[in-house]
Amino acid sequence: MFETFGGFLIYFALLMAIPMLANSKVKNTYRKYSQVASSSGMTGAEVARKILNDNGLFDVVVEPVKGQLTDHYDPRKKVVRLSEHNYYGNSIAGAAVAAHEVGHAMQDAEDYSFLRFRHTLVPVANFGSNTSIFLILGGLFLQLNGLFLAGIVLMSFAVLFQLVTLPVEFNASSRAMEQVVSVGVIRNEEERQTKKVLDAAALTYVAAALVAVAELIRFIMMFMASND
Repeated sequence: MFETFGGFLIYFALLMAIPMLANSKVKNTYRKYSQVASSSGMTGAEVARKILNDNGLFDVVVEPVKGQLTDHYDPRKKVVRLSEHNYYGNSIAGAAVAAHEVGHAMQDAEDYSFLRFRHTLVPVANFGSNTSIFLILGGLFLQLNGLFLAGIVLMSFAVLFQLVTLPVEFNASSRAMEQVVSVGVIRNEEERQTKKVLDAAALTYVAAALVAVAELIRFIMMFMASND
C-alpha cells in the first residue's frame, strides 16, 4: 500500500491527526456554545424531560453523570444521562446534547433498525476490536495467512460497527433539531448555533469510521500482497 517508508509515515500521521482534529473541533464548539444561554432558559434536564414527555416516553429517566461530554443514553436501564454542566445548565450546547441523547431514547422506543443492528454487533465488534490486531500481527510474523485472514475478518466486524454508528448518530441529531424547534427550546438564530454543536459532534464518528476503514483496507491489501 505504501511504496516508501515516508509514505507510511504520512499515512500514520494522517491516521493520528484526523481523530485529534475532530475531537478538537467538538471541544472548541462545545466550549463556545456552552457559554451561550438559550432564550428559553431551560436546563438540559428540562429540555430532555420536555421532549421525552411530548413523545410519550414517561418511563425514561433523566439523571446527571459526572465528567464532561459523558452524556449518553442507556437502553438497558432506559436512562438519559447528562453531564452535570449540561444537566443543570441552560446553554445552547447543553440543550443540543440533551436533545441528541433523547433522540437515542426515541430510536429505542421505535425499535429503530440501525440501532437494533448496532446492538447485535456489540459483542462481536468488541471481540474483534480487542483481538484482531494480535491475530493480524501473529499472522504476519509467523507467516500464517489463515491467522492473518481471521484477524481481518474480526476487524471487519469492528469496522462495520463504526459504519452502522453513523446513521444512528445522524438520525439522533436530526431528531434533536426537530424536537428543540418544535418544543420552543431554541428560536431563530439559535437554530444555526445548535446545528453547529450537533455537526461538530458528528465529526468524531465520521473520523472514527474513516480511520477504521482505512486500516481495514491497508491490512486487506497487505494480505493480498502476501499471497502474490
